[in-house]
Amino acid sequence: MNEIKKIEEKAITDVVFNRVQNLQANGAIDFPANYSVGNALKSAFLILKEAVTRDKKPVLQACSQESIANALLDMVIQGLNPAKQQCYFIPYGNQLQMIRSYLGEITLIKRVKGVKDVVAYPIYKNDELELGFDLLSGKQVIKKYNPSIIHNANDLIGALGLIIGDKEVLAIEYMDMLQIKNAWNQGTMKGNSPAHKNFPDQMAIKTVIKRICKKYVNTADDSDKIAELINRGMEETDNELAEEIEQNANKKELEIVGQVEIDDAVQKVEEISDISGMDEVTEEAPF
Repeated sequence: MNEIKKIEEKAITDVVFNRVQNLQANGAIDFPANYSVGNALKSAFLILKEAVTRDKKPVLQACSQESIANALLDMVIQGLNPAKQQCYFIPYGNQLQMIRSYLGEITLIKRVKGVKDVVAYPIYKNDELELGFDLLSGKQVIKKYNPSIIHNANDLIGALGLIIGDKEVLAIEYMDMLQIKNAWNQGTMKGNSPAHKNFPDQMAIKTVIKRICKKYVNTADDSDKIAELINRGMEETDNELAEEIEQNANKKELEIVGQVEIDDAVQKVEEISDISGMDEVTEEAPF
């Protein structure tokens, strides 16, 4: 039985790896110099081998081989590695999907020319923050920011996100708590998860990072491919699901949703027969 499973796993990874090689040969996909497709696939399968659904079924058996292959292909196309917590694999019914984390968002945006880093900070009542506007550049600027070392979690009033370039700040985004909570309210838990209640500052940081990444990449030059990836997997209404996955707080049964769409320029992996026709699978933990 173990030998059969090894053959099935090899068949899936071989299909994905071969597909990626074809895409590279045709110039349809580019990877950063330090990205290893092989290592990412190995990391993903090591994680998936141990992954079980809420009802303790192995994910590799509960989900169709076609969906597993497409989830892995989606990961590789975006140049992500689950070992670095840049993405997670979540079963929806018998379909496996790849969900990009906020670390994955940062990974993508840093591939845009001129972007050095993405940082964000929680803002509290006793912090000194003054924003201004530069008429010549048409950009927001920070006139003053003195964070206090003394603060109370109940005094969180917003979050500040920055995209840092080699010589200057490329973009600034401030969200107050009303905006942040409106984003959380679009999620399945309405901002009432243990993660949001216990770590609101971290959740606020992730929310503002997702927003600034999406806004910047859609206005930056020479970023069409990255923009397409960011837009495809990062709607603000989906923020909370990704945050819950990262915090391992999403224990409830999920509705079955459609399969992650792959870029039109990238055809789906050839259909492989399902491993089994098992019943609906629910999410147990971040994979």
